[in-house]
Amino acid sequence: MPIRVMIVDDSAIVRQVMQDVLAKHKDIQVFATASDPLFAIEKMKNDWPDVIVLDIEMPRMDGITFLRQIMGTRPTPVIICSTLTEKGADVTMQALAAGAIAIITKPTMGLKNFIVDSSSELAGAIRAAAGARMEKMHSAPTPPNPAAAQKNASGLTPRPKLSADAMLEAASGSAHIPTTERFVVIGTSTGGTQALERVLTKLPRTCPGIALVQHMPEKFTQSFAKRLDGLCAIDVKEAETGDRILPGLALIAPGGKHMLVKRSGAQYFVEVKDGPLVSRHRPSVDVLFRSTAQAAGKNAVAIIMTGMGDDGARGMKELHDLGARTYAQDEESCVVFGMPKEAIKLGGVDHIISLDEVPDAVVKAKG
Repeated sequence: MPIRVMIVDDSAIVRQVMQDVLAKHKDIQVFATASDPLFAIEKMKNDWPDVIVLDIEMPRMDGITFLRQIMGTRPTPVIICSTLTEKGADVTMQALAAGAIAIITKPTMGLKNFIVDSSSELAGAIRAAAGARMEKMHSAPTPPNPAAAQKNASGLTPRPKLSADAMLEAASGSAHIPTTERFVVIGTSTGGTQALERVLTKLPRTCPGIALVQHMPEKFTQSFAKRLDGLCAIDVKEAETGDRILPGLALIAPGGKHMLVKRSGAQYFVEVKDGPLVSRHRPSVDVLFRSTAQAAGKNAVAIIMTGMGDDGARGMKELHDLGARTYAQDEESCVVFGMPKEAIKLGGVDHIISLDEVPDAVVKAKG
């Protein structure tokens, strides 16, 4: 059976072009479109979709209100279709917090050509959403960590799939000089925004430093980092080149850029740089993990969490083979058990743990 999709967007051009490009994918069927949520609600009374592609700014009812109604009535995978603007990024963070699965960005100009060029990405997001376990999504707002308030007061032809070789060579087997501070690297994708919120809000300010990749478009990671920073006892920021990996700090790779770990003496810092898509992503978990293998080896701890595909699996195996402690989120607690599954299959995972056990794994990385 094909995946049955409803497109809710006030632009007739968007609706028509999406419908046309998705028709080329035999496993996806656009069975309904609607120009606003009220029309969508009427159509959904008779026929409920497997996946909804939803715009945010629409007449009569905005996308966020509609999304919350869906999640309160019958949780359904929703992909947000949002413009690449700072305002759009802030609103989309609200959508992710309310239970949306993923973000598809659209430009304000050249919209038709963009959708055609991005048809494979859109189809991939729909397939990932269709396989999501909605019972594992937690749309209720996360209460701020009590320490947070104290802190704040003071295309149709798929792109070639490149490996991390496109950015840097594999780590050698040479031993890494031990350091007094270990740090944690985390990779996640579909379902990861809410999973990371659940993890980071439980961490004390004394936890090891964290460098993480969450697959997310440019402009959105800054809003994501700001949201988490307001909820967490630890500091959370979008990474910049030269930022040190320090206890009580989580650095999030910027959307549209790769993030690499570097070492200077006993200290670790990050470098943010341009580059090709790796494992079809930028930022790529494989790039983060491989650079960590080069710079730190067994001085790092790696965690791979919910997400579609295999980004991070090879990099985690390289870290594992150099003696780093490695964890994968278990299938039961994943929204999409893709990335962890592939890492386990490659033999790069020491421990399989639930989402609720991840904060403890981060804290224990110190020892």
